Amino acid sequence: MFDNLTNKFDDVFKKIRGEARLTEENIREAMREVRIALLDADVNFKVVKDFTKTVTEKAVGTETLRAVRPAQHIVKIVSDELTEMMGGQAAEFTLEKGQLQVVMLLGLQGSGKTTFAGKLARYARENGHKPMLVACDVYRPAAVKQLQVVGSGVGVPVFQMGTDEPVVNIATQGIEAARKEGCDLVIVDTAGRLHIDEVRMDEIQGLKAACKPKFTFLVADAMTGQDAVNSATAFNEAVGIDGVCLTKIDGDARGGAALSVRAVTGRPIYFVGTGEKAEDLEPFYPDRMASRILGMGDIVTLVEKAQGTIDEAEALDLQRKMKREEFSLQDFMDQMQRVKKMGSMKSIMKMIPGLGSAMGDMEIDDDAFKPMEAMISSMTPYERDHVDSLDGSRRKRIATGSGTTPADVNRLVDEFKKTRKLMSQMMRMGPKQAMAAARGMGGTSGGGGGGGGLAVKEKPKHRRKKKTKKNKRRSR
Repeated sequence: MFDNLTNKFDDVFKKIRGEARLTEENIREAMREVRIALLDADVNFKVVKDFTKTVTEKAVGTETLRAVRPAQHIVKIVSDELTEMMGGQAAEFTLEKGQLQVVMLLGLQGSGKTTFAGKLARYARENGHKPMLVACDVYRPAAVKQLQVVGSGVGVPVFQMGTDEPVVNIATQGIEAARKEGCDLVIVDTAGRLHIDEVRMDEIQGLKAACKPKFTFLVADAMTGQDAVNSATAFNEAVGIDGVCLTKIDGDARGGAALSVRAVTGRPIYFVGTGEKAEDLEPFYPDRMASRILGMGDIVTLVEKAQGTIDEAEALDLQRKMKREEFSLQDFMDQMQRVKKMGSMKSIMKMIPGLGSAMGDMEIDDDAFKPMEAMISSMTPYERDHVDSLDGSRRKRIATGSGTTPADVNRLVDEFKKTRKLMSQMMRMGPKQAMAAARGMGGTSGGGGGGGGLAVKEKPKHRRKKKTKKNKRRSR
C-alpha cells in the first residue's frame, strides 16, 4: 500500500544526500516534495500541513552533529514525526483471562468486518483466550451464514438466532451462552450500512448499552482513504469508539487512512489486516509502520512472525543437522512451509532493512516454489532424507511424477547439496567469518548464486595469478 509513498520519500532523501549541509532553502524544498507525496497518498490536508510545518521547524532549528549526514538527520526527524502522527505508542489490546469481556465491531458494508471478526477471534485464541462470535448482522443477506463459515475456519463457535430477533436480544443471549460455555471473550459482529448517512445510530447505541463492550472498534477499509477517516469520525461522534482496525492494508491503494485517522479522530489504530488468510492480522505499531514507509524495513515484526512459526526445540535440532551436514530435503520443505505461513515472500523481504526500498516495484512470484515442492513431494521419505540415493532412474521417476524434467531435478539436487555444504561450513565459523561467507553467497555479477560462497577463498588467489601475468606482459 505504501510503495508509492516509500519511493517518493526515497527520491526526496536522495536529493538531500547530495547536499553538503542543511539550509533553510533545501529543507523547505524537500518539504514541498514531501507535502505533495503525502497529499497524493490521500493524507488529510490539515494533517499534512501540520506535519511538514513541524518537520521544517525541527530541521531548521537544530544543529546537526558532524558525524550525522544531512539526509540521516532529516530521515530521523521525518520518522519521529510519522510515528507521532500515527499515535506514537502502540495501543494495547489487553484482555483479562477468566473474565468475560465483549468486543463490538462497527463499520460500513464492504469494509471486511465479518472477515476481521474471524481474524480477531483467531488472534485471541492464539493468545490464550476462548472466544465466541455472535452474529448480530440481521440485515445483509447470508451475513449469518458467512460468519458461521468464518468461525468454522478458525475453529471458534458462532452464536446466532437467525434474522427475525432484535439485535439486542441476540447479543444479550449470545453473551449468556458464552458464559455457560466458559468463554472469556465475545466478539459481536454488527450490521454494516451502505453509507454513513444511513446508519441508524440509535440501534447501535442501544446495542452498545446492552453489551457494555470493553472495546468498540470501527473496522474500516484502508483502500477507501479519507472515506475511512470520515466514517471513523462520524461513528466516534455518534456512538463513541475506542479505536480503528484497518483492513486490506496490503491492497494497491494510497494509504492515507493509516496516516490520518489518529490525528483526525484522536482514536488509535489497533490492528491492520495484511492479507486474506485468517492469520494475516497484525497489531499496529506506529514506529514500525513509519520504518516500513521510509523503506527501512521492520525487523522486529519479522522476528515475531518467525517466533510464531518456529519451535525453539525444532530450531536447535535444525541447527545441529546443519552443522553435521544432515539437513535433508524434508527439512528444507518443512522450512519452506513455515516461511509461507509468515506471509508472502515480498512482504517478508520488505521487512528486512535495506531490501524494502531496493526492491521497488519488483514482483516476487510465490508460485515459483511450487515446482520445487512438487519434486520433493514426488520423492519417497527415504529419498528426501538420503539425497545421495537419487540415481538416474530415481530422478527420471521424480521428474515424471512432478511434471518437471530430469534437468530440473538435477538442478534442485545439485543446488541443495551446495547449499547444505555451505551451511555446514558457516555453522563452524566464527561470527565474522560467517558474515563474510554470507556476503559471498550472493556472488558477483558474473558469479551465480548457489556456489558463490564456497569460492570465496579461491577467487583472490585466481585474480593474483592473472594480474601477475598481465604485469609480466607489460614489463616486456
